Amino acid sequence: MVKQEDTALRPAPYVVNQFGRRLLTWYSEHGRDLPWRRTQDPYHILVSEVMLQQTQVERVLRYYPRFLKTFPDLRALAQAPLDRVLKMWEGMGYYARARNLHRAAQIILRDHGAKVPSELEVLRGLPGVGYNTAAALACIAYGSSWPVLDGNAVRVLCRVFLFQDDPRAPARFKRLQHLAKSLLPDGRAGSFNQALMDLGALICRPKNPRCAQCPLCSLCAGYASGAPASLPCLTPHPPRPHHHITAGIIWKGERFLLARRRAAGLLGGLWEFPGGKQEEGETLEQCLRREIREELGIRVRVDGHFMSLKHAYSHFQFTLHAFHCTYLHGRPRTLGCAAYRWIQIPELRNYALARADRKLAAALEIKARR
Repeated sequence: MVKQEDTALRPAPYVVNQFGRRLLTWYSEHGRDLPWRRTQDPYHILVSEVMLQQTQVERVLRYYPRFLKTFPDLRALAQAPLDRVLKMWEGMGYYARARNLHRAAQIILRDHGAKVPSELEVLRGLPGVGYNTAAALACIAYGSSWPVLDGNAVRVLCRVFLFQDDPRAPARFKRLQHLAKSLLPDGRAGSFNQALMDLGALICRPKNPRCAQCPLCSLCAGYASGAPASLPCLTPHPPRPHHHITAGIIWKGERFLLARRRAAGLLGGLWEFPGGKQEEGETLEQCLRREIREELGIRVRVDGHFMSLKHAYSHFQFTLHAFHCTYLHGRPRTLGCAAYRWIQIPELRNYALARADRKLAAALEIKARR
């Protein structure tokens, strides 16, 4: 393909008119029926938009109604303990979103009388609310006119307008935003943005796009090129590093110890089986004893391997090795954690755990029932 000049991102008036008209007609017939599209409540829309950050619609559909049943309005969320919020978020991942949503609700309650702001820049000042989340909320709840570009929308625009640069580069993404802004129909930005995302999710898919069913097919330069699936042009991510991580089930009689992660950082605020990353030259047992000493100031005996499991995040992957341990001596202290608890197996269900720790907890519960 030969790269087109920037003029390719200044569509002719006919294309602008046809793009919006065809897209909205298709959306009226084929758009997804999603619960957050049946409300104008800004708080409900805020919850859905935060949940949809880096999470597929199918998973959000499982969590959204349960979350709102527990926290039906902004005041309920703002006044809830963070532990409760994290527990209701458990399993959806990217837990910083839950912490940020909780903090944003507290700020809105304190500074805006529990009314979700309508101004884009005010929304962007809230924790965890970036441009796309703020723009979607302003458009859908308040009728503002801003383009929203999630991965699905970006893919559609790159294909229709034969955009052959990596759209993740800030300057390139800004060009796509300007393009999307020029396409917005007056007074219908909310529907337009949702239609563009639905078209990318249902028709203009990453692989095997359903071009024959696409309302924009005759406008699409990517389709005309013969290789629409080659767009967008994304620079490959570097390989994810792999780590070995230990976890201790530290027994003291009938109870074992859980530690709560500090609020900042990955999985902040969640509970875990204490442990950490293996360093070069360490055995797994040596790693576990060191990590528990550094995190809690206690000494343990590592009794035996319980299980290992693999897990991955967006930027690294790891194998978690869990061991049964016996508490020996030392008063537990919060040296590398926010809190700790001695609990029994049935109490595990009361604590918000990351996915890998939940798998470990489930294995413990199964063994206890035998």
